[in-house]
Amino acid sequence: MKPPCSLYCSLCSLMLLGAGSLLLLVHLQDLSHNVLHQPSGLQVLVSPRWPVEDLMTKAETEDAVVKAKVSSDSLMAEDSSLVVVTRQSVTKRHRKLLLKSGFAASSAPPAAEQQQRLKSQQLAKTLESRRHLLKDICSKYHRGVRDQRVSWQQVSRVYVEDQSRLLYCEVPKVGCSNWKRVLMVLGGSKASTRDIPHDAAHYANHLRRLDSYNSSGMASRLSSYTKVLFVREPFERLVSAFRDKFESPNSYYHPVFGRPIISRYRANATRAALRTGAGVTFREFIQYLLDVHRPVGMDIHWEPVSQLCNPCLLQYNFIGKFERLEEEANFLLQSIGAPKNLTFPGFKDRNPLAERTSSKITQRYFSQLNSTERQKAFDFYYMDYLMFNYPKPFKDLY
Repeated sequence: MKPPCSLYCSLCSLMLLGAGSLLLLVHLQDLSHNVLHQPSGLQVLVSPRWPVEDLMTKAETEDAVVKAKVSSDSLMAEDSSLVVVTRQSVTKRHRKLLLKSGFAASSAPPAAEQQQRLKSQQLAKTLESRRHLLKDICSKYHRGVRDQRVSWQQVSRVYVEDQSRLLYCEVPKVGCSNWKRVLMVLGGSKASTRDIPHDAAHYANHLRRLDSYNSSGMASRLSSYTKVLFVREPFERLVSAFRDKFESPNSYYHPVFGRPIISRYRANATRAALRTGAGVTFREFIQYLLDVHRPVGMDIHWEPVSQLCNPCLLQYNFIGKFERLEEEANFLLQSIGAPKNLTFPGFKDRNPLAERTSSKITQRYFSQLNSTERQKAFDFYYMDYLMFNYPKPFKDLY
């Protein structure tokens, strides 16, 4: 018996429907495979560029791209959520970069602080070069001095400040009045340098000198304390001393030095000049200074520093210069741990109305001398010029 025709038609329809379903299923599988294996980091998922992105390094950029990649599971989510996730990741990265650059700017020292640090470093190098120069000069001209025993006379101008472990050699006309004020404040006898008059700084300072200690006390301080010396251009220091002691009223230097100088070097001196000692000229003063048979002895105000403070023997740790007095003195105070409110005073309380002796004023005084006198004066201070690296003040000097 033959099957009816309608049955064949039904079977054909089912077979066609099954084949179509199979083809559709295969097509859908291909689409899913393509989606799952499509390269991540599609353009629609990349967040907009920030201007700060140029600051990112190559490694940081690769890290951001890796974070921006979406896993195959994320691709099944909605597009909008994908964009949001990706933007949050990159935004955090950018924020970290911005914060990092902000912290770097805020943590960097201010320009003024950096400049001060550079100045301090340069000053430390300058001080070191001064010590090396002095050592070389001493080795050349005063060989063997360091091996000598220090006498009390050789440290008679050295002041002691035990609390700060400081030794200071007094050089007149190189800020010594203010240095004594500083030592008094460091020692605790005064609260401020402003409260100390000039005469009190010199005659009522209660500061001890190194020669007041016994030999062991002197030796221990010389070996362990900071030894400080401040110097000045020798001719300028000499002129400053002359102006202070002979051009201003002075009850000591006029009779003690002025009268014998006028008597020896001035022809036809008046009785008034011989009686008072006032009015000594600069040339007369230089004649006295260079005379090997001086009518009156040497004085600390114009004695060469090489003799006054014995730098080759005492080997100072700190050699400052009057030309940068406040800067270098404050650097020293900071290095020894002085109170922060203590700074080196810059005021001039002796003859405050008189102009400070400068190189221009010094040139004017020495122009009163002839070339031979200037050369002899230079020879007198030659070791000071050499030890402390001051240039020749006149071109015709040799």
